[in-house]
Amino acid sequence: MTANERTSVPAGTVSTNSQLADGEVLDVLNDLLENCRDGEYGFRTCAEELGEGGELKRLFMDRADGCRRAGEELQRLIVQRGGKPEQGGTAAGAMHRGWVHVKGSLGADSELSMLEECERGEDAAVARYRKALKQPLPDDVRTVIQAQAEGAQQNHDKIRDRRDAATRAAGS
Repeated sequence: MTANERTSVPAGTVSTNSQLADGEVLDVLNDLLENCRDGEYGFRTCAEELGEGGELKRLFMDRADGCRRAGEELQRLIVQRGGKPEQGGTAAGAMHRGWVHVKGSLGADSELSMLEECERGEDAAVARYRKALKQPLPDDVRTVIQAQAEGAQQNHDKIRDRRDAATRAAGS
């Protein structure tokens, strides 16, 4: 093959010529499933700490539902590929939720505090999706993960923007 016959892979993507083995694909999917559960539980925990009603509580509940739906989509892919979906989230996610409860019990459950915690969680989610997308995944799996990665980035940006607004309001 001459240099002119070679195809190049765009920067930041991985060639799918040498895909991961089935077990490795299932590991990636299960890692992201745990990530979705962490997001769902984390957003729901923040919503519960805020008490009744309010726009922020609705935002957190909406984000929790979005994470749940993403997790269900990953579960279907895992089962379709002959795997068993992992149960629960990660230890880091449980610690994150515990920290939200501690802050709430100390009276630090302000809008800004909750948004800062959610942004930290979304930073981790975006990083996990980026890591997954660096793998040579089958096209059908990559399509789902790419769409979910874009959703995680949108979640992050919404939370960041709300956090920025709360920071400005607190400084006023």
